[in-house]
Amino acid sequence: MESLSDTLWDIVICGTGLQQSLLALALSRSGKKILHIDPNEFYGSAEAAFSLQDAESWAHRVSTGSGGLFAFASITKPEGAVDLSSSRAYSLALAPKLIHARSTLLSRLVSSRAYRQVEFLAVGSFYIFRPPQDTQNPTLVRIPSTREEVFSTTDVSSKAKRQLMKFLKFVLDSEASPQLETWQPYADTPLTGFLQQEFNMDAELQMYIITFTLSLEGNISTKDGLAVIRRHLSSMGLYGPGFAAIYPKWGGLSEITQISCRAGAVGGAVYMLGTGIKEMETVENEVKLQLTSGDTVRTRMLVRASDSASGQTGINRLVAVISSPLSSMFQSIVEGAPRPAVAVIAFPAGSLSTPAGRASEHPVYLSAHSSDTGECPVGQSVLYLTTLSTPDAKAVLERALDIFICPTSGDEAPQVLYQLQYEQRTGPDTFEVDGPIFTFPAPSPSLSFDDSTLVPVREAWKRVMGDAAVYAEYLVFDDRDVALDDNDVYDTW
Repeated sequence: MESLSDTLWDIVICGTGLQQSLLALALSRSGKKILHIDPNEFYGSAEAAFSLQDAESWAHRVSTGSGGLFAFASITKPEGAVDLSSSRAYSLALAPKLIHARSTLLSRLVSSRAYRQVEFLAVGSFYIFRPPQDTQNPTLVRIPSTREEVFSTTDVSSKAKRQLMKFLKFVLDSEASPQLETWQPYADTPLTGFLQQEFNMDAELQMYIITFTLSLEGNISTKDGLAVIRRHLSSMGLYGPGFAAIYPKWGGLSEITQISCRAGAVGGAVYMLGTGIKEMETVENEVKLQLTSGDTVRTRMLVRASDSASGQTGINRLVAVISSPLSSMFQSIVEGAPRPAVAVIAFPAGSLSTPAGRASEHPVYLSAHSSDTGECPVGQSVLYLTTLSTPDAKAVLERALDIFICPTSGDEAPQVLYQLQYEQRTGPDTFEVDGPIFTFPAPSPSLSFDDSTLVPVREAWKRVMGDAAVYAEYLVFDDRDVALDDNDVYDTW
């Protein structure tokens, strides 16, 4: 076998984030000589999932300034929290994104046969936090998203039901006349204005609609908002009754990165964790790389991802493990529907306040995950809270956590067993090509998977394949003749 240095690699892929891993999957049957490296000791990069021990190692590295797009990571274990299980009983996701059933990602996983190695779980209800008013306590109100739910809900008035039904029907036909001509004048203006002008919706009903967009800014445009809601509505029932989105078990997108890398390894790619690029030089049509392992390699092409922040904006996340299964939040609401493993709760802008009395500037989204996700032991839940970064973001997330665990858990509030907090900054959002060096954009902080993430992956695949891309099908594979078990695969890494 040739050494790393003796081989002229067709491509070196640096990083095992989602885009790099999907590229490895796409090239797994191309016959190309592929070296896939990652400076991290784990798979997934910004989409990784961690055991408690791995999370502590990662947080320590981020706190020393070596976290790339991540900063200000900290872990808190409240005193008296004795119910934590072993480290590997947890799989805490850095990127807990929902995937709508109509997502192109799912169709690519199906056509490539990779879906068979992933277990998908249903995402259940969406809720809105309603702050206390007069003598009323704070409540969580479930948002109806189907015709049946609209008719059955008691949380909206008869007038609001009619408005909501009219809007849902409009959205499903929004790409055709006359609906198209109705919303186009509002395309680049906030969706809230369109809802008020064309549907006469009050602020509360507008809030219901905006929640479905999962917009962290809370002021999504009409064009983008209608597209997101149409995707949600058209996804409803595609893979079963009662849900529109799914979530991969064992850590979300992290699981997809690992099965993609597994396919690359089966196809002959060489994998090296804990190995990054120390220096690089372009010589004629090759890239010469000095790796941190001490090896020098040559490659025709290099693909990497941007891990440098382009500004100070980003998101703050709080991940909490709590001592409650939150059973009431994970109930099927449609006959024959699978039991959901994820529920989404929105705290609208202004509904929370800091200890200093300042109202929250942006929405907070809380994604509650049951133990069915494989992210925590039975009897516990994992809560992922996200909001846009502001000076008050950390306090706002902690306030949202405190409020959530009180009204939804009966007489005894669950105990917070573990907290991980961090900031994820934004990076370049364009696919950059510099001769034989391709740089993927930084990961999107969005809460649902954006199919635009796949565009640079296909572009990189076409450039690596060259003329063969004209005849090859992208991420369309037949079943392999010989099935390898996990031990066979991992032995090749």
